[in-house]
Amino acid sequence: MKPIHWGKRTTVAMACACALAVPAAHAETLGSFLSQGHYDGVVRAYYFSRLYGAKVPNANAFALGGMFNYTTPTFWDGFGVGLSFFTASDVGTHGANPATTDTTLMGLAPNLNALGQAYVQYAIPHHLVIRAGDQEIHNPWINGGFGSRILESTYQGVTAEFSPVRRLHLYGLDITNWKSRTSSGYNNDNLYYPTNYGGDTLYGGETKLGIGAPPTTGTVAFGAEGKVAGLGAQLWYYNFNQFARMFYTNDIYTLKTGGAVNPFIGGQYVRETSGTSLLGNVNSRVEGAIAGIQIPNGSFSWGYDHVPLKTGAYGSGSVVSPYTAGYATDPLYSTSMIRGMVELGPGSGWRAKFDYNLVHNKVHVGVAYGQYRTYLEGASHDVYADLIYTPGGRFKGLSIRDRVEVSEGKPNIGGRSFIYNRVMLAYAF
Repeated sequence: MKPIHWGKRTTVAMACACALAVPAAHAETLGSFLSQGHYDGVVRAYYFSRLYGAKVPNANAFALGGMFNYTTPTFWDGFGVGLSFFTASDVGTHGANPATTDTTLMGLAPNLNALGQAYVQYAIPHHLVIRAGDQEIHNPWINGGFGSRILESTYQGVTAEFSPVRRLHLYGLDITNWKSRTSSGYNNDNLYYPTNYGGDTLYGGETKLGIGAPPTTGTVAFGAEGKVAGLGAQLWYYNFNQFARMFYTNDIYTLKTGGAVNPFIGGQYVRETSGTSLLGNVNSRVEGAIAGIQIPNGSFSWGYDHVPLKTGAYGSGSVVSPYTAGYATDPLYSTSMIRGMVELGPGSGWRAKFDYNLVHNKVHVGVAYGQYRTYLEGASHDVYADLIYTPGGRFKGLSIRDRVEVSEGKPNIGGRSFIYNRVMLAYAF
C-alpha cells in the first residue's frame, strides 16, 4: 500500500473545506449546522515524581492541560469532520533542567499546544468507519497511551474499520507521521529516534538512532478482532517501515459458569523479522500465557512472557515496537507501569495482578507484582499499587488517581530502588 502523506495544513484545510461545503438542505446557516455538532473533552492536572536514591537527583513535574474535541453532524449521508485541540502548561513549576524534571510528562517547554486531531471521516453506523487525517488510534501496538500522560499520542494517515457481522471487526491503516505525547506537531520519526530529531520534542522513548538517521515512512497494518461465546481473539500484522514486520495474536477464553467465579485462560504470540532495518537484523519472538479468575467486582490474573535470546540480532532478540518502546503501553501480559519485555530485552517476565471495585464501584483498587530475568539487564522486580476514586453523581466525569510503582534491580541506576509516583486528577465532560 503506497503511503499517503497528510500534512498538517492539508488536513486542516480538508476539515474546514468539508465543514463549509454542507448543503443548505442540512442546515440553513453554517452557524446552525456547527451548533448541532458534538463537543467533549478532558481537563487534567498531573503531578509525577521519580525518586532515584542518592546516586542521581530526583525528578518531578506538574502539568495542567486538556484535550478538547469537536465533531460535526454528518452531512452528505455519512461524512463528518473531527477537530481536537491539545494544550498543557507547567504553570511555572519547573525549570529547564532535564536532570530534575520528569520530561515524559510534557517535555521541558513551559507550554505545549498542538492540533491533536483534524480528520474527515465517512461512516455507516455499526458497520464502517473510514478516517483520513490526524487522529487517535487504539490498537495493541499503535496507541495513544490513554491517560498515562497529560496528552495523548496521535497519528497522521488513513484508517478503516469494517464490521461485516456483529462482534467481528476488521481493521486497516496506513500512517505516515505521528505526534508523540510531548510533541507539538507531527513528525516522520518514532520512539527509537533521539529528542530534537527534526526539531521534535520527543521524550520518554528508547533512543537507539542518531540525529543523522533517515526518517521513517510510517507503518501499514491490518487486523481482525472477534468474539464468539467466551472466546476473544485478535490477529494483527504490522509493517513498521524500515524497522520490522510483526505478526501478533492474542486469544483469551473465559468460562461462563453461571456463578460468581468465571475462570479464564489465554495466550499471545509475537514474531518479528526485518528486511533492511535501521536497527540492524531484527529477529524476535514472544510466547506468552495468562490465567486468572473473574469474581464479583474484581479479578485476579497471572501473566507470563518469554523472549528467546537471538545472537546476532538487534538487542540479542529484543522486540521492536516503534510506538510503545519506553512508554510501556504494549499489550504483553508481563508489562508493568514503567517497563516490560520490550524495554528489558530477551529473557522472561511474569506479573500477577489483583483488581477490585468497592463502594458501589466508586473506588477501584489494583495491586500487582512483576518479576523479570533477562539476559541483558539481569534480574529485577516491581511492586505496583493503583487507587482510583470516581465520585459520580453531581461530580460525574471526575476521577482522582494515584499510581505508584517501586522497582528493584539492575535496570535501575546503580541497581538501587526506583520509586515512580503519578498523582492524576481528571475531569471528563
